[in-house]
Amino acid sequence: MNQLFRTKSMKQLQLEAGDDGTGLKRTLNATNLIALGIGAIIGTGVFVITGTVAANNAGPALVISVIISGLGCVFAGLCYAEFAAMIPIAGSAYTYSYASLGEFIAWIIGWDLILEYMFAASTVAVGWSGYVTSVLADFGINIPAKLCHAPFDYIDGHWVATGGLLNFPAVFVIVIISCLLILGIKESVRFNNIIVITKVTVLLLFIGFGLSYIDTANWHPFVPANTGHFENFGWTGVLTGAGVIFFAYIGFDAVSTAAQETINPQKNMPIGILGSLLICTLLYVLVSLVLTGIVSYKELNVDAPVAYAINKTGAALMWLRPFIKLGAIAGLSSVILVMLMGQPRIFYTMAVDGLLPKFLTKIHPRFHTPYITTIIVGVIAAILAGILPIHILSQLVSIGTLLAFTIVCGSIIVLRKVQPETSRPFRTPWVPFVPIAGMVICVAQMFALPTSTWERLIIWMAIGFAIYFLYGIKHSKLRKKD
Repeated sequence: MNQLFRTKSMKQLQLEAGDDGTGLKRTLNATNLIALGIGAIIGTGVFVITGTVAANNAGPALVISVIISGLGCVFAGLCYAEFAAMIPIAGSAYTYSYASLGEFIAWIIGWDLILEYMFAASTVAVGWSGYVTSVLADFGINIPAKLCHAPFDYIDGHWVATGGLLNFPAVFVIVIISCLLILGIKESVRFNNIIVITKVTVLLLFIGFGLSYIDTANWHPFVPANTGHFENFGWTGVLTGAGVIFFAYIGFDAVSTAAQETINPQKNMPIGILGSLLICTLLYVLVSLVLTGIVSYKELNVDAPVAYAINKTGAALMWLRPFIKLGAIAGLSSVILVMLMGQPRIFYTMAVDGLLPKFLTKIHPRFHTPYITTIIVGVIAAILAGILPIHILSQLVSIGTLLAFTIVCGSIIVLRKVQPETSRPFRTPWVPFVPIAGMVICVAQMFALPTSTWERLIIWMAIGFAIYFLYGIKHSKLRKKD
């Protein structure tokens, strides 16, 4: 039991964070980190989920759902910022848990983060496939249905064959981005910066031109009356909508996985995490107001609500429609990039600690990237994207992320108690209120997820426990030192 909950000392972690010239290369500044955060956040959520939440849950009060969900993420973000500045290592929540709650909890969160990062990359790749297939069809290029749909689906509690062979576009984009990530973090960040500029510009165009077409009558009633079901409108619908829209915020924490490649991480990591989160929340609020102002919420249960809103303005803004699709594709591409950047670095850190095989610690001699873990993650993510439906992948992503946020928030409270003297370049304000509020919001959203998602989480964790007790605990460097 002592071994399971033995923690890494802050001195040891901060020593590992030092740049000795042999490992990951420090090249990223605060602007790069903010762009990475925006790249990870703005994607499926703003271009797809906003319409679903407005039509099924919150109505025009979509903006309140966005703010509630954003508030929960801000609480978690403040906790991440303290850890990222204090322990600037690539392991993110895994490393933070190792320092405060012990090795076993760290393993749990490291294994759980696979659900957030790797499964998120697969989820978004499936969405990317849908948009690209649609755009190609506009130009008369039609990909056979068998090559752009998963061969399996989960319907009414049963796995069924769909007739598809493989979602080839989803596999293709993951392979290409994985190759880019092997070439170097700086090159990947430059690519991400271009994408971020593209999609933010598209959203600003939608907001700026859409303001003139808002009909305030579409905002009444602002909170539609509940239909008799908890999740359908009324204030309970607004709360449900906040849980659903949470998927739109997933990704800001991925910034912390780049801590070991950041210049002056004590200063730049909090700026990157909180800056990207606040910018995206503001954009989400403005898009929500314009979207529900142009179109009645009753009409927004469509695959591409932003493009649908443009159509409703008539011929005046039709020129903007192709740019909206371009922005959606760009948005989804950058999310895939940041997720595929984060997961290999967590595997790398776990391998450095001895919990995974040593060969995973190899750094490319020329590009200074964890190329072995990047290849492994890319291959697995491509397979998942090619054969599984988006709704199964997305539910696993949400529950994995919420669990990670909950543990990080709890870790702040523990570390403040057991190591109050440790230097903290950034301090989470109003402890324990902020971390407790973050935990409550995250746990509440976890319990709102389907039972089948919990069952899959339990199975996933059982596999993780087996690997830890059969391999990890025996090869732990912390155990060997003791």
